Amino acid sequence: MKKAQKYRILLALAAVVLAGCTVEKKVYQCPVDNTPPATPRGVASITGDKYVEILWFESDEPDLAGYRVYRSYSLNGVYEYQATVREGYYLDQNVVNRTTYYYAVASFDYDGNESDLSPEAVFDTPRPAGFDLVLYDPEYREDLAGFDFFNRRRVSFDSPAADIITDYDKDLGVFFIDVGNDNTDIQDFGYTESLDEIDWAPADGWSNVRWVEVILGHSYIVWTDDNHFAKFRVTDIGTSSILIDWAYQEVAGNPELAPPGPGFPRPNARTAAVEIVPN
Repeated sequence: MKKAQKYRILLALAAVVLAGCTVEKKVYQCPVDNTPPATPRGVASITGDKYVEILWFESDEPDLAGYRVYRSYSLNGVYEYQATVREGYYLDQNVVNRTTYYYAVASFDYDGNESDLSPEAVFDTPRPAGFDLVLYDPEYREDLAGFDFFNRRRVSFDSPAADIITDYDKDLGVFFIDVGNDNTDIQDFGYTESLDEIDWAPADGWSNVRWVEVILGHSYIVWTDDNHFAKFRVTDIGTSSILIDWAYQEVAGNPELAPPGPGFPRPNARTAAVEIVPN
């Protein structure tokens, strides 16, 4: 037998041994793997404008081949297959705003074994968002000093539709944001690297004076008088205007943005914790 042939045979035998197989009377006896990999953990979602991002902790099991993402239109409903991915991330762009989607993830190995679906109740409702919105000092452009989240448009500082209004204090050289009416709340969430970092609004912290100072890099949460939630982040401050990124949940009383319960009504006392899924 030639040396090259012997070398190939030895390599084949080594591969069999490494795979856990044994050789008995020139017959390969390989163990059958019927054990699925562990169920994915830490599944979470990030809300976008006409998209949803799904993330989870990756497994380090040596025989892991990948993950399968499933989606349903109801909790514990029929979860339909969406995609197969190799890493702990999936971007679902086959969605529409104002529709709630439920997600689950399973892992599978090279032998075709698939785990149970992830147990977390992960759901998301895509919503509109915007970037690089300019709001002016009312004394510079009073017609573009307010913003109406519902209609996604700039309005005059004195418009009844304004949810937030800019206010520039010349003496202090500082911009402020006021709410449009006494039934709208606002709070400073603090510094964030991006708007995506906001996922929960605290149970308290709403401004008692209904205005906040505009600080570069800070994000803010707005609770409108008609029970909708919005958020924005200040990306630039000029001499006559500010620049913000924003997001708005169109569904009033959405379970992602309000305490769960029948109909998700707005509580009379403003003490309930509310979630704002990142965008």
